[in-house]
Amino acid sequence: MKFTVDRIDHIVMVCRDLQVTAAWYQRVLGMEREEYGGKNRTALRFGAQKINLHEAGAEVVPHAQDARPGALDLCFVVAVRPEDVVAQLHACGVAVERGPVTRIGALGDIVSVYCRDPDGNLIELASYLGD
Repeated sequence: MKFTVDRIDHIVMVCRDLQVTAAWYQRVLGMEREEYGGKNRTALRFGAQKINLHEAGAEVVPHAQDARPGALDLCFVVAVRPEDVVAQLHACGVAVERGPVTRIGALGDIVSVYCRDPDGNLIELASYLGD
């Protein structure tokens, strides 16, 4: 039987310091922290998805072959103007690496602002909102 993929449920991110990374995503991007599984497992929830956090050296098995901090480029869709994203990043003391710039997203044109999380992952905050 042939199948197709419907959506992403969750991704796993390896970080240097689980507490620092979780706090950054809560403070800067407004994600909700969730403890689960009874063994100090931590996830960051947003919308209908989540990011499971693994601390480097204590990854949960199975894991990616080259699981390491700072290896991801992630694009999150936001429902605010790019100028508001820049203002939020600045208010949180986060440097804007690039943007706002026009890109092509999964559903068409987006305007993106880029920054980095505490582990060096590239974070793209994209808006489908028109002018």
